Amino acid sequence: MEVFYGFIDNLSNFIWGGYWGLNPDGTENKILPLAPMVFILLGSGLFFMIRLKALPLRRLGPAFVNLFTGSRKSSTDPNASGEITPWNALSTALSGQVGTGNLAGVATAITLGGPGAIFWMWVTALFGMALAFSESSLAVKYREEHPDGHIHGGPMFYIKNGLPPFWRWLAVFFAIGTIFSAIVTGNMTQSNSIATALASETPIPQWVSGLVIAGLAFVVIIGGIKSIGSVAGKVVPAMAGGYILIAIIMLIMNIEHVGDSFLMIFQYAFGLEQAAGGLVGYSVLQAIRFGVDRGLFSNEAGQGSTPIAHAAAKTDDPVRQGEIAMLGTFIDTIVICTMTALVILSVQGQFAAENGFVEYAWQGTLQGAEVTTAVFSQGIPYGGLFIAIALAVFAFTTILGWSYYIEQAVTYLVGDWAAKPMRYVWVVMVFIGALQEIDFIWKLGGIANASMALPNLIAILLLSGVVIAMAKEKGRL
Repeated sequence: MEVFYGFIDNLSNFIWGGYWGLNPDGTENKILPLAPMVFILLGSGLFFMIRLKALPLRRLGPAFVNLFTGSRKSSTDPNASGEITPWNALSTALSGQVGTGNLAGVATAITLGGPGAIFWMWVTALFGMALAFSESSLAVKYREEHPDGHIHGGPMFYIKNGLPPFWRWLAVFFAIGTIFSAIVTGNMTQSNSIATALASETPIPQWVSGLVIAGLAFVVIIGGIKSIGSVAGKVVPAMAGGYILIAIIMLIMNIEHVGDSFLMIFQYAFGLEQAAGGLVGYSVLQAIRFGVDRGLFSNEAGQGSTPIAHAAAKTDDPVRQGEIAMLGTFIDTIVICTMTALVILSVQGQFAAENGFVEYAWQGTLQGAEVTTAVFSQGIPYGGLFIAIALAVFAFTTILGWSYYIEQAVTYLVGDWAAKPMRYVWVVMVFIGALQEIDFIWKLGGIANASMALPNLIAILLLSGVVIAMAKEKGRL
């Protein structure tokens, strides 16, 4: 089993960058200068940002206006195909995006990659907005509608309907990757995060949490995408707004350190802080590796998951829905992840470390959500309980969103008959995940994300001409 664990570690390091293998004395062997997924993800995002003439930045304001003025109903035609409103489509996508990555993922990026990882999360998000626009526009254009109004959409279908038959294998590859990623990052890690967070702050046993989570998930997902979208449309804005409000209060309380936190992010991003120690190359590569990895884990831009939700939107305008989709990446990473990062970097206190105490929680021995919990506990009364509840709500909505993604992947592979059985299986996995030792499953997360992102990025690059043509037709270029 240790050999298998070592293989997974090496594979994850190869995909995302980092040390490859061990020397005989147990030290890491060598570092990869530029990992394949980092290059492909950032390169694809830059390509679309250039081809779209910075459309995500130019259209950010109008996209927010459209979101709050017309997205709660069909965009232009009340008889447009689709199952849920554009608002609920974005909320469903955000339910998958806003999760443990916004709390535990940000803290992990900082502890493993340094504060500079946040800069590379921003870069990933800005380029990711171009990817989100492109993939969601394609998802609406190439979706399929059944006679009963049921929608099938996402990368599988823009590969199937937009590319020559030769590329059908890529759709199968993506669907299998979606199943893998849904189980690893969208289900078991989420339910386990809820159960362990509640167990640490309350006397609730993990098995009880697992039963409650599974029961609540069943009530929502058994109704399909309309039920998921309806719940997400109410819960996601409330949970995101509440978390942002508390984070702003904490930043105001520590306002004297916020400027230094921004400075720290830029210093570590380019190795300025480590220049004296001769560790510039290593520190910058680690910042890029964990910033891009955790950025993708959080906002899912380019991964191909969110266009599955946006394909179900009631709209006749793929470009407009693409603009709404890119807001999900902005809200998730540029807003929520940044709030978490600034709180972690700004709040000072006495945090336990391996030898004595440290001034900042991220410099100690705490990992992942422990860092975020410690910082909020230091900053406000019952801060640890607040984070436990926030983590539970974030993770629960992620479970809801990903239940739809895996359902679409499974039905693409074997047929619509598998939709309802898959919902029951999903609920059972939620309960099982709550009881597991999840450390190893987290290590699989990066591999799972890449197994979706790679075929999806290939597909949208091949269909880039269609994206540009749609944008030009609507006067965006």
